[in-house]
Amino acid sequence: MAAHSAVPVGRHTVRHEQRTSSGAKGWVVPVLFGIAYGLWAPTVVRRGGAPSWGQFWLGVVSGLVVAVGVYALHHYGHLLRRELRAVAWGAFAGCAIGFLFSLSDASIYASVILGLIVGAGVSSAAFYLFYTHEDAAGHPAPY
Repeated sequence: MAAHSAVPVGRHTVRHEQRTSSGAKGWVVPVLFGIAYGLWAPTVVRRGGAPSWGQFWLGVVSGLVVAVGVYALHHYGHLLRRELRAVAWGAFAGCAIGFLFSLSDASIYASVILGLIVGAGVSSAAFYLFYTHEDAAGHPAPY
């Protein structure tokens, strides 16, 4: 009789708590996004002139808001259904890009339209990602 001698190994599924980073490791990506955004915003406002304290604080506050927003969406977004989580990421990205574009003295209508386009694109991409990587109950796929 030809029997398999190896015991079949089951798939090891990782719970969400094990996948998300905790401590300092979980802040790396949000801090990098916050630094990039915080450096970009005052650069748009400065337009080649001399830096000022107002531009400095604009960069600090906007970078902090982006870092906290990315951290919150990444670590607490799993509490939302996939549709709402995708809309939250889209709204966050749309507001961030719309705000940066408004700093360039563009009209408010152009800033809103650009923010809506970016938000719709990010929402669509995020929904596709969540839909293809979760089961119907919202649990991560076992691969």
